[in-house]
Order: sequence, then structure tokens, then C-alpha cells
Amino acid sequence: MKKGEIFEFYRRLAEANPEPETELEYGNPYQLVVAVALSAQSTDVGVNKATRALFEKVRTPQEMLDLGEEGLKEHIKTIGLYNQKAKNVIKAARILVEEFGGEVPQDRESLEKLPGVGRKTANVVLNCAFGQETFAVDTHIFRVGNRTGLAPGKTVLAVEKKLDRRTPAPFRRGAHHWLILHGRYVCKARTPECWRCEVVDLCRYKKKTPPPGKRQSQRRS
Repeated sequence: MKKGEIFEFYRRLAEANPEPETELEYGNPYQLVVAVALSAQSTDVGVNKATRALFEKVRTPQEMLDLGEEGLKEHIKTIGLYNQKAKNVIKAARILVEEFGGEVPQDRESLEKLPGVGRKTANVVLNCAFGQETFAVDTHIFRVGNRTGLAPGKTVLAVEKKLDRRTPAPFRRGAHHWLILHGRYVCKARTPECWRCEVVDLCRYKKKTPPPGKRQSQRRS
């Protein structure tokens, strides 16, 4: 995708959704760290259901330690891999209390020291909680970047670096939100809904999916 096309790509997504946000529910940076850590291999909807009651009780790392691992498990047992996630969340809370004074650090290196927090999670926290221009590449963004030609790459890191280089200034803060939502709801993995895509004419994907009615008629013919 060429420079002018990239600008237009983001411009259209921004026009359709001027103020994109994560679909995870949280009240402060610490709660966001917990929510993103819990969302690995789980849906945002499922995480939100589990954390609503949890976040009424827990707003700080110290309150998480006070709740304890078993207490945390009771809140998140509907989430996949909850046993390991509970261990990581408690360990991370202890590190935040002991090494960071109970505050969430605002740099990627420090965030990645926390159990259960990888590069993607750190990028989400830096972007959503602290307004930094980071690109959290999940499966949706990886797919959209490659399928559309916006930022093709063989690895998640390659796609992230290409997005960082190619995303123009007006769109850097909201870029990963637009791409995640586009991949989640329009540019889906199995059957992309090309017929209702705002950027279909800019996209390099050759097997454009027709509307459902046309697909059925094509099969019959």
C-alpha cells in the first residue's frame, strides 16, 4: 500500500469511528494491566464479565494482594487458563508494590518485567492508559496488516515495526484500535465482510467476498 493510500485508509476508519477505544473495561492503569493480562486467549466480553465485580473490590496492586490468589480465582474462573493467570496477576501485583511503589510504570521495559505482561500487553497499556503511540499487534492486526497490504510481515514484531514506520502522525494514537476493531468485526479471519468495508478499494486482498445473497447465487450457478 502506497503512502497516500495509507493516509486514506486511516482517514476513512477515523471518520467512521473518531474516538476509538479498547473494548476492555477498566477504571485506572492498574486495572487495565490486569484486564489485558486476563484477555490472552480469551474474549474481551468474557473478561469484562469477570472483572466487573473484581474491579469493584480491587483498584490497586495492594488490594489485589489483599484479595489473594484464591480470592482472585473465584472472580476469574470463567476465563480460560485462569489458574495460571491468577498466579501471574498476584506475582505482578507484588512486584508493582515492592519495586514500583504500587504505581504502573510508563515504559515498555519495566512493564515487560511483570509476569503475564508481554510486548503486546505493554503496548496496550502504554497506549490506552498513558497516551503513547504504540502498536499492539494481536491476531486481528496481524491479519489486517498482511491481508490489506498496509503492513505485511511474517512475524508480529515485523508488522508492529512496519506500522510504526508507515502510520502517519494524525492516526498514530488510534491506529491499533481501528485495526483491531476492523479485524474483529469486518475483516474477519474466515469470511471477511468486504461488501461493507470502508477501505475495500484500497485493500490488496484479491478474493473479495461478495454480499451473502450474491454468494448464494454464485454457488447455485
